[in-house]
Amino acid sequence: MPAAQAISAAARRVPVWAVWLAGLAPLAWLVWQAGTGGLGVEPVEALEHRLGSLGLQLLIASLAVTPLRRHLGVNLLRFRRALGLLAFTYVGLHLAVWLALDVQTLARAGQDILKRPYITVGMAGFALLVPLAVTSTDRAVRRLGVRWRQLHRLVYPAACLGALHYVLLAKGLQLEPLLYLGAILMLVALRLPRWGLRRA
Repeated sequence: MPAAQAISAAARRVPVWAVWLAGLAPLAWLVWQAGTGGLGVEPVEALEHRLGSLGLQLLIASLAVTPLRRHLGVNLLRFRRALGLLAFTYVGLHLAVWLALDVQTLARAGQDILKRPYITVGMAGFALLVPLAVTSTDRAVRRLGVRWRQLHRLVYPAACLGALHYVLLAKGLQLEPLLYLGAILMLVALRLPRWGLRRA
C-alpha cells in the first residue's frame, strides 16, 4: 500500500509534542472564548459540551490507531498514548467544569450521580479511564507486563459508556451522539475477532 507507507513515513517525522500542541489548541481557544464571552448565553453548558465532545473525539482517534495499522497499514502507534492522555484530559476537564461551575457542591453532585442515569453512566466511564491514565507510563508497562494490555482493554467499555452518556444527555435521538456511539461500536467490533482468536 504505497499511500499507507507514505502516510506512515510522514507520521514518523512528526514529533509527539506536535500532537500534544495540536490537541491542546482547542482548549486554548475555549479558554479565550470563555474569557471574551464567545460561548453564548449559556457559557457553562457550552463549555461542558465542547470539552466532552473533544474528549470523545480523541478517544475515537486513539481507538482507531490499531485498526488503521492492522487493516490499512497506516502506522500511528507512536501517537496513541498522547491521544489517550489528551482524551482523558478533556474528559477530566468536562467533569471539572460540571463540578465547579454547574452543580458547585459535592452533595448535589452525588445526588445527580445517583438520580440521573446519563450522569451515572458518564461517571462510570470516567472511573474506567482513571487507571488507564495512571498506568500510561513506560514504567507501568514494564511493571505490569501482560496485565497492562488486559487493563488497558478497559478503554473500550469506557468509550462506550462515554458515548452512551452523550446519547442519554441529548434530548431525543440526535444524529451527532449516535454517530459517536456508532463509530465507537464499530471500532470495538473490529477488535472482537482478534480477541476470540487469542482466547482460542
